[in-house]
Amino acid sequence: MEMTERLEVNSDMTNEKMHDIFGAILEVETDLSKYSSFHTGGKASYFIHAKTVGQTVQAVQSASNENIPFIVIGGGSNLLVSDSGYNGLVIKVDVSGLQMIANESIECGAGEDLMSLVNFSVENSLQGLEFAAGIWGSVGGAVFGNAGAYGGEIKDVLTEILLLDRNGKTKIVTPEYCKFGYRDSYLKITKEIILSVKLKLKKGNKTKLQAKVDDILATRAAKHPVEQFCAGSFFKNIPDPNEKYGKLPVGRLLEEVGAKNISVGGAKVFEKHANIIINDGTATSKDIRELADILKQKVFDSFGITLEDEVISIGNFL
Repeated sequence: MEMTERLEVNSDMTNEKMHDIFGAILEVETDLSKYSSFHTGGKASYFIHAKTVGQTVQAVQSASNENIPFIVIGGGSNLLVSDSGYNGLVIKVDVSGLQMIANESIECGAGEDLMSLVNFSVENSLQGLEFAAGIWGSVGGAVFGNAGAYGGEIKDVLTEILLLDRNGKTKIVTPEYCKFGYRDSYLKITKEIILSVKLKLKKGNKTKLQAKVDDILATRAAKHPVEQFCAGSFFKNIPDPNEKYGKLPVGRLLEEVGAKNISVGGAKVFEKHANIIINDGTATSKDIRELADILKQKVFDSFGITLEDEVISIGNFL
């Protein structure tokens, strides 16, 4: 997923012409709130579910050839869409597929749910992905943002990534190319699109692996919203070698500035975790953005620390 560029589809580009370019796969005026775990946001002028590598390549090539502005999304679990939506083309990468390959490795489509990948690895008695249990979103989104928890990160188990550039050309790269950092990757700069990945794991005991996954899921359920609309942690934790896993939890700072007592419209701070903003069912994206900005300011005023969003904002919030 990526930040929106403030571009618009040329007014001469009619729906009929867009259908001529992209075919029956193209949707018009699609409600993006259905594709964000916040369940807020406006419409995309045009939308494509790209369910195969071929469909994704074709959509990107066509958009590039016609100079049509586009953005790419994954599972939408880390996405805040503006209330005005996006006046361009949204391509949702839904490339599926999970299979075992040689040497205790898995090949996985970018559109697969991350939890499906975790379950698949456990089912095949492979260890190394348990840390990802309960992390929402797609595998592609997890790689794009180097998702992680409990001291593990997706970069630790990757061996190859199939990428698509903005002109529709594919290439296979190693993890080193992606320059992974904390909740970050070089792909956020290049804006290349993840199509599939290969992961190298280790043989493990299926019963023990399942027990570890269940334990992590139980821990998450105790402190994360289960039935409420949110995007998980809103802000990135702060690198600190003196802290467990090398990160200072932002939730601790937010607790100290009284975050749990702050709300804007239907946007509220989750009562069990100060680094999670929830939509109570009535929030707008504007409410969520304003609440996040208030929290950032309070932490800066108290600690001199500028929080960095983990959630990706799409569209105009001015």
